[in-house]
Parts: sequence; C-alpha cells; structure tokens
Amino acid sequence: MSTATSSLETFAHNWQVEVLKTPPLIAPARQFTYPQQIAGEEDALARGAMLLLVRPASGGSFLATCALGFRDASMPTGVHACPHPDQLCAVAGGYAYIIDTAAPGHSTHIDQKPVVAVHSAPSNNLILFVGFHTVTAWGAQGHAWTTAKLSWEGIRITGIEASTLHGTGWNMLTDKEVPFTVDLGNGQHQGGGVS
Repeated sequence: MSTATSSLETFAHNWQVEVLKTPPLIAPARQFTYPQQIAGEEDALARGAMLLLVRPASGGSFLATCALGFRDASMPTGVHACPHPDQLCAVAGGYAYIIDTAAPGHSTHIDQKPVVAVHSAPSNNLILFVGFHTVTAWGAQGHAWTTAKLSWEGIRITGIEASTLHGTGWNMLTDKEVPFTVDLGNGQHQGGGVS
C-alpha cells in the first residue's frame, strides 16, 4: 500500500484523525466500515483497509475501516479535509469516502473509481477527484458536478487558476495529450482528448 498522504490544512475542520498501522488494542465503542453495503463490494475488505481513529468535535471517537479499492501502490491513499467542516475524506487505494464525522453512519462512496488524484480548490470551496476519464467535484453541500469525458485514458491536472481547472487528456485517434479547461463553477469543459 502506498504511503498515506493528507491535505488537512486546506479547509477548516471540526475533527482530528490518526492513521493507524494496526487495529488499536482497545478499540472505541463506535466502529464503522466503508463502503457500506454496496453490491459487488462484499469482499472489498479482503484487499486490505486503511484504519482511522477519528475524534469528532462531539460524540466521541470512532474507528473507521476504509476498504482499499486497489492494492496498486500508485493509487492514492490519504486523508483530506472537505469544504464542510464536519466531513472527512478518506482515500484508500483509489476509493474515496466522504464521512460525516458528526454522524459517521452517513457516508458517501464517491462514484469515481478509481480516484487517481485528489486536488483542493479552496477558492471555489471544492475538493476534486480525478479519474482516468472524468473529474468529480464535491462541495459543502455534497456532489457539485462531474465533467463529461475528458480523455480516452488518463488525465493530468496542470493547474488551478481562479475558477478554472487546467489539464490534459489523451486522444486515442491522434495519440496526443490535448489540453482542456474546466469551469469550476459548473463542471463544463473546453478541449480535452475526447471530441
């Protein structure tokens, strides 16, 4: 498994988290496993998991067991702050989970599978999940948008400038990287590797 990374300073948050290498000797009374009851993911934990000891602002600590999407070391694993201060984003082997730390029984498994990169756009109050073909944005109110297909296979983000995301996407017909821009306000794009 790749080394866990985090970007906790991007957004204000009402919780603390510790990434554990092994289960705690004395586990907290509250324990949650993600994903929760998703068809086709019955054996997700067999791939491994990221363990988090989460201390929310109220309600007591809980153990979050986040199943790995993939064992490939190139898939991101880490903890990120979200635009909503009660939400925590756990990325485990390319699977992204948004956990409501005030009510950890409520979580969202981001549809982008796998997530190959996570970027923050604090000026737009968004956290961005980059996949092989599209980008998904999550804001304080939840899912904000998902772009149309930007690439046949592989997206590279080159920067965020004001309210615009810049990147490149591969065009299968020309075998070239084609630049694109995405409006962070609505997810609409121009350019990219898919016409």
